[in-house]
Amino acid sequence: MLLLHGFPGSSSDWRHQIPALLATGYRVVAPDLLGLGRSAKPPELEPYMAAREIERMLELVTRLGVATMMVVGHDRGAGVAWGLAALHPERVEKLVALTVGHPNTARDISVEQREKSWYMLLFQLDGAETLLRQDDWRLFRDLLRHHPGTPEWLSHLAPEGALSAALNWYRANRHPAAPPRPLLPDVTVPAFGLYTLGDHYLLPAYMLESHRFVRRRWRCERVDGVSHFMMLDRPAEVTRLILDFLAEGGS
Repeated sequence: MLLLHGFPGSSSDWRHQIPALLATGYRVVAPDLLGLGRSAKPPELEPYMAAREIERMLELVTRLGVATMMVVGHDRGAGVAWGLAALHPERVEKLVALTVGHPNTARDISVEQREKSWYMLLFQLDGAETLLRQDDWRLFRDLLRHHPGTPEWLSHLAPEGALSAALNWYRANRHPAAPPRPLLPDVTVPAFGLYTLGDHYLLPAYMLESHRFVRRRWRCERVDGVSHFMMLDRPAEVTRLILDFLAEGGS
């Protein structure tokens, strides 16, 4: 099973899920995505392109001798997971996406969603790193709503160049002047989406509309009482939902 974390975290974001997955008999691979955690942090933008991220994940599991896999992704990692399932269905058995829906749904982004995504424009600014760091990372802490995971995330972002590397994914994939990315193919493997009304960054429609781009079994559930970082807020519930879906038969 491949676990893909999001911004601004690391593979440690899955620390509550990994023991349960291992106990169930899954082999778990949980890498730090480029620019985050303890991964490499190149200054160039090209390595952060979503297509390159997908290629790296395929290369990783191939080197580990994995022919097919379950993929679970959150936030940025969910976008990569959708890409893996859409472009390489022969390698993906099932897909679980937390908070982020099929990337094609972003083509019809609403004004309300643009307001929620204001930080993506901030991340494009040359001075974004300074703004996020000043006053003991006040803006960064506010952006994350002072989530309990913030201190650990800050420990990874504090070293020289680390914050820029973390922002580079947005700069490579979300620049407003960039031409629209090609539409992804529909997903042809069973897929499960988890969303919450407590997400400060994404509207539920982003996940709910994903059914339009899934040609196999699609399941979608709301998790209450959690933030965008649901696997940290209610780990037992999220882990149970993931395991239940992965254990389901049918197509």
